[in-house]
Amino acid sequence: QVQLVESGGGLVQAGGSLRLSCAASGRTFSSYAVGWFRQAPGKQRELVAAITSGSITRYPDSVKGRFTISRDNARNTVYLQMNILKPEDTAVYYCAADKQWLEVVVTTTPDYWGQGTQVTVSS
Repeated sequence: QVQLVESGGGLVQAGGSLRLSCAASGRTFSSYAVGWFRQAPGKQRELVAAITSGSITRYPDSVKGRFTISRDNARNTVYLQMNILKPEDTAVYYCAADKQWLEVVVTTTPDYWGQGTQVTVSS
């Protein structure tokens, strides 16, 4: 069982930066793939970053070069550094984890989800 808690959301002006954190419980968290997802009102949930247990990363084109996912297995924490934020990045951001990489990046139905943190980017 893995429990995930996100933090670091807030209000920022366009062009600014935020760093989200996803703190996990569980001794085997380092073996999980983790994704950051977001969902804006009226829109489908989308994957914005993913990282394997071995720290291989993947990003969609919409955030590539602006967002960076990383993990600190000693702290059981995954981070999402978001730079050059745009108003269209406004959404609730969730971290999610699964033992299977494909569940994170293909089916986007990982087993464990956090409660989400709001990110609002003003123009």
